[in-house]
Amino acid sequence: MSAEKFIKNKTVLITLVSACLIVIVSLGIRQTFGMFYFDFSTDLGITLSQFGFALGLQMFLWGAFAPWFGVITDKYGGHIAVFIGFVFYLFGILILVSEYNTGLYFVTGIGVLIGVALGGTAISIPVSVVAKHFHDSNRTVAIGIVTAAGSFGYFVSPVFTRYSLVEFGWENTLLIFAAFVAAGLFLAFCLTTPKNVVGGKTDDDQTALEALKEALNNKSYIYLTLGFFVCGWHIALVATHIPVYINDRGLPEWCTVTILSMIGLFNIAGTLSSGYLAQKFSKKIILSTIYLARGLVIAIFIFLPPSPIIAVLFGITFGFLWLSTVPPTMGIVGFVFGTKYIGLLYGIVFLSHQVGSFLGAYLGGVFHDLYGSYDYAWYISIGLSVFAGLIHLPIKEKQVARLQTV
Repeated sequence: MSAEKFIKNKTVLITLVSACLIVIVSLGIRQTFGMFYFDFSTDLGITLSQFGFALGLQMFLWGAFAPWFGVITDKYGGHIAVFIGFVFYLFGILILVSEYNTGLYFVTGIGVLIGVALGGTAISIPVSVVAKHFHDSNRTVAIGIVTAAGSFGYFVSPVFTRYSLVEFGWENTLLIFAAFVAAGLFLAFCLTTPKNVVGGKTDDDQTALEALKEALNNKSYIYLTLGFFVCGWHIALVATHIPVYINDRGLPEWCTVTILSMIGLFNIAGTLSSGYLAQKFSKKIILSTIYLARGLVIAIFIFLPPSPIIAVLFGITFGFLWLSTVPPTMGIVGFVFGTKYIGLLYGIVFLSHQVGSFLGAYLGGVFHDLYGSYDYAWYISIGLSVFAGLIHLPIKEKQVARLQTV
């Protein structure tokens, strides 16, 4: 699809804009949960380990349900999947502001319900719907736009949340979030899934099970899945524990808000750049470079003496790398296997991401409770960066035989 046709096609444009707004709401709210920890600890008696477990469970269920929402998307349309997801999101928030918001109810609300909700509303489903509208020639650019929108949510949400927590308290802040989620219920029906797969030769008789078997028997798909585990670990560790880490290092509280906001702001540039470069250069090399760069940035952040300047620079540089893995990862899946079952296949890759997220969020809290610091969690993060940088190199960016022109 040319740029001119992209602009003239109202259905594609509405779908793209709606997907952007959906991920702004979904990811923007999710990014701020770490900022609620001190209020949850004071008012609800939640420990850091409990909080880390709840958010880790959220991450895991996000990934576990992403493939199922992918199946719904591929079969019935992304609007159905996103609507169901936002229903779960709304109930999860309402539990947190109810009188039943401690213990098991706390975990059910923020961990289970919101975790399931993210599987249908966060990045994987909106980008898979958008990916179905575009050819290989510009698919990663479109994916980059949606991912960048999520980054904008990351940017504005911490600033708004900090202001709202101070002015209105945590319960009223969550009620405001509930209003945004309710708006997402209407946005869901602006997503349109094309009846015919766009771009490339497709096997219309292939079933979802056959598509899954084909992918799991492809070594490149396995390497990509293993690498995305590392992305999840990094993101969850930082998003969940950076407020406490900044406090431990004796830095002012504004550094937390600044880091989270800079991550969102600069990831807009990062994802757009990644999406553009993935159309011009090898996607696996881009991914390998991103992961190795993450390890370097983390090492500089934890080994240099703590200072507000270093904290801000960490937010800027890590932000540029934050979700920049998504366009080339989704791009490889769509190119190698086609887009007919991209919701399912990317959902499986994303499940690996969320297993990493669960461990990053949960073990970060465990390490801190056991040893009084996050040192071991950071060391593991650096080691995983090297692993991910290497595991992408054997990937073959070649379409399966089924899609190749005879």
